[in-house]
Order: sequence, then C-alpha cells, then structure tokens
Amino acid sequence: MPAGTLYRGREGMWSWVAHRVTGVLIFFFLFAHVLDTALVRVSPESYDTVIATYKTWPVNLMEYGLTAAILFHALNGLRVIAVDFWSRGPRLQKQMLWTVVGIWVVLMAGAFYPILEHTLLSWFGK
Repeated sequence: MPAGTLYRGREGMWSWVAHRVTGVLIFFFLFAHVLDTALVRVSPESYDTVIATYKTWPVNLMEYGLTAAILFHALNGLRVIAVDFWSRGPRLQKQMLWTVVGIWVVLMAGAFYPILEHTLLSWFGK
C-alpha cells in the first residue's frame, strides 16, 4: 500500500487527528484514574472528597465525553485495522469512516440518557 493511502483526503486527515486526540484524552483519563485510586492509601478523607467531586454535573458531562472518546477511538481503530489488513480496505476506507461515524452517533445517542440521567434529573427534576 502506498504511503498516505489510509489518510488520503479531508475525511482521512480528520479521522487521523480525531484518533490521536481521543487516544491522548483516554491516556490522561487513565493517568488521573490511577492517581485518584492511589489516593485512598495516602489519605482516605481526600479520596472521599475526590469521589464526591466526581458526582457533580460537570464531571458527569466529562464522563459522557470520555465515553464518546473511547467509543470513537475503538471503532476507528477497527477501521484502521480493516484498512491495513483487508485487501479491499484502502479502496473502501472513506465508506468505512462514514460507517464508523454513523455507528458512533447512534451509540452515543443511546448512551445519552443512561450516562447523564443523574445530571438531567438534578437540572430538570422528575
């Protein structure tokens, strides 16, 4: 496969950028998660304070964003594998990208209420 085949065109460039950005965001989440979990051994009171912060609406919105990042990164990663290892992959990479985006939108729409239920109920009531 010639160099640059995977990311040819505007869509390919943006999928490349989105894949890298979501990967970095996931890395920083994992780093923060390890640190806050380790906090329980240093100061259980501080750990409880941090966990209480996680129950706020801004953090709940970030959880939805984290879900979006993980889901896009995973689906796009499967597309990249298909492009790399399937003989027809390079020719169909644009169609596969739009399929990934469509699946991602549908799954994120389905995850909206289950993830944000607490925030939505606190904002708008029952």
